[in-house]
Amino acid sequence: MSDNKVLRSYRANSAEDQQAVYDTWAESYERDLCAMGYRLPAIAAGAFARYVAPDTDPILDAGCGGGLQAEALALLGYGPLIGLDLSDGMLKIARAKGIYSKLHQGALGPRLNLPDDSMGAVLCIGTITPNHASPDSFEGLIRVARPGAAIVFSLRDDPAQDPAYPDKVAALAEAGAWHHVWSSDSIQSMPYGAEEVTHRLHVFRKADA
Repeated sequence: MSDNKVLRSYRANSAEDQQAVYDTWAESYERDLCAMGYRLPAIAAGAFARYVAPDTDPILDAGCGGGLQAEALALLGYGPLIGLDLSDGMLKIARAKGIYSKLHQGALGPRLNLPDDSMGAVLCIGTITPNHASPDSFEGLIRVARPGAAIVFSLRDDPAQDPAYPDKVAALAEAGAWHHVWSSDSIQSMPYGAEEVTHRLHVFRKADA
């Protein structure tokens, strides 16, 4: 892509810049990512189906965008699904799909505007990453998850990744907030347009009460 919006989104300098990028991009976002061979939603759905029981509810899709990563879960019968995203433009796309029981506009962070221990599982794909959501966003996901709930997320592992992100994951495990269940091999998440970007998928479980 001559105008690579993925790489532009990684250069956003503020929440306002990021929101503007995604509001502008919302209508073509899924078409653009699919053209780039976007692999994270499919792998995330496989991991989710492996580690999350079908009757688990509710499920938070944190950084839901237009719902690309949750469509497979809805088709598999998971739900109710609750979406959270910063971009109003992306939420409009998600709302039109009719797969979410609720949608909330807001940023990720340590204090999500959701009740403690309220989510049966959490999905967070392509969102907790530099210039999108800070490392302390993991604390927010853990806070709203129920004890023992699975938290399925992606994390960049290419040289552009800020080490504060994997360090935070490890620190929360060391502190006993969650424990590691599974991680994928490193993959080119968008091999036909952002070859330099790689990710791993991870499954952690919140510590039991």
